[in-house]
Amino acid sequence: MNTVAGERIRLLLADDHAIVRAGLRALLDAAADMEIAGEAATAEEAVSACATKAVDLVLMDLRFGAGKSGVEATSALRALPDPPNVLVVTNYDTDADILGAIEAGACGYILKDTPPGELLAAVRAAAAGESVLSPSVASRLMTRVRKPDTTLSPREIEVLRLVAEGHSNREIGRGLFLSETTVKSHLVHIYAKLGVKSRTSAVARARERGAI
Repeated sequence: MNTVAGERIRLLLADDHAIVRAGLRALLDAAADMEIAGEAATAEEAVSACATKAVDLVLMDLRFGAGKSGVEATSALRALPDPPNVLVVTNYDTDADILGAIEAGACGYILKDTPPGELLAAVRAAAAGESVLSPSVASRLMTRVRKPDTTLSPREIEVLRLVAEGHSNREIGRGLFLSETTVKSHLVHIYAKLGVKSRTSAVARARERGAI
């Protein structure tokens, strides 16, 4: 779901700890361009809420105790007819957690110790469908991907060239016959390989290297 310029970003807070939801609500509800559309204490509640109300972005924890995980909920959310974007907000930063969430369709992954200003910026970027990673998460992915190779694959170069031309993830997916989730996954790997955290930086770094 994409927000229209001038509209407030409708957020759903999905976390099994009430104190975490309260802290996020206090910070985000104070922002003039955001509103809390609802809260969910379980992954199932998050999916159910988004199936019945308009939500632009879900702030998703990864572990809820019993029931579905945040990764499973993210997959279910992205399969809805009018899916919200998903920003993972968690304490967990293992490779399996990060890659699982991104592959499930999350457009961002940040940690709960992220400073308030950075969290607000991440929420705005994720609501617009941009890929967002905490520095430590980007570093982990960079290390993981750099072990075998830092060379961009032909498909990654294709994706980055279209990014450089100003195309959105949806347009790139349409042009290359890929899902938006796959395009985002390619971007995550591109960021890691190039050691950057944004589309603009990725294009600049790739041009420096002569990759595009």
